[in-house]
Formats: sequence, structure tokens, C-alpha cells
Amino acid sequence: MIEYFVSADPGLLDHDFIVRSLHSTYWAFDRPKEVVEKSLLCSLCFGAYLTGTKEQVGFARVVTDRATISWVCDVFVDPKHRACGLGKRLISEIVGHPDLAATMMILGTKDAHGLYGRFGFERRKMMQRRLRNLPSQAPDPTPVAVTPAAEAPVAPAVGRGSS
Repeated sequence: MIEYFVSADPGLLDHDFIVRSLHSTYWAFDRPKEVVEKSLLCSLCFGAYLTGTKEQVGFARVVTDRATISWVCDVFVDPKHRACGLGKRLISEIVGHPDLAATMMILGTKDAHGLYGRFGFERRKMMQRRLRNLPSQAPDPTPVAVTPAAEAPVAPAVGRGSS
């Protein structure tokens, strides 16, 4: 019997496995490697591994402020290791993690609704904003000058009292 473990240790993550696996999914097949790498640095990541060799065979990523909200994403298990309960173990570790357990968790999926439902996720509609051609259409980060309140001119009151 093959034994597995799940860990949130970023030092165990196999970036090549994650990029290769994401490129085989319907949701991230065209995500550039550099974007995947940055997402790993900015997220709480969970890996599923073979116990003896520490070979990575599964992954899940959580974007979170660790206080109010967590977005569970990029969940996958290597096809050779599916039907072994690794999806359940990954989600169990996520919902039980001390930095995430008290947050509102959201996710978007076209499949595996039964898996997520076991952990209290419910189907809901969610609004989203997508940029079509990242990053070229990203907002311009031009700095805005801010005048301290003590120095700001006071605007005349309009529409108040008698004229």
C-alpha cells in the first residue's frame, strides 16, 4: 500500500511538477510559468507527497489574508494517484489549518462539487472581474498626490442652509 502525507511546508513544493500539472488543467493551461511561480510565493500552498521519497503527487493553493477570507484554488492530484483519497486529505488539511479555519472560504470549480460539499462548501453564484490580456491591460499604477488633511483647502458648503 502506498502511503502519503500532506504538508504546507513551502520547501517541499516541486515547482516543475506544479507548473506541468497546472498546464494540463482546463483552468490554467495557458498560465505562464512566471505567473505560477509568483502565485506560489504569495499563497499558502499545500502539497501531497509520497511518504518515502517525498515525491509530490498533489497540490492545492489558498489565497488568503489569514483573518477573514480564503480562496481555495489550483487543486489537483496526479492522475496516477487519484482515487486514493488525496483530494479529501488536501481539502481536510486546508479547512483545518489554524490560519484558515475561521475564515470564509470560497472556490470556483466546474467539477468535484461532491468533494467540496463534504467540507461544507455550497454552490453559489459569484461576481468576478477578469482582465482579458494580463498584464497589459492592468491599471496604470501612477501615484496619486495626496494632500494631508491639515493642509487641504476647505470646499464651500453647497446646498446647505440659506443662500
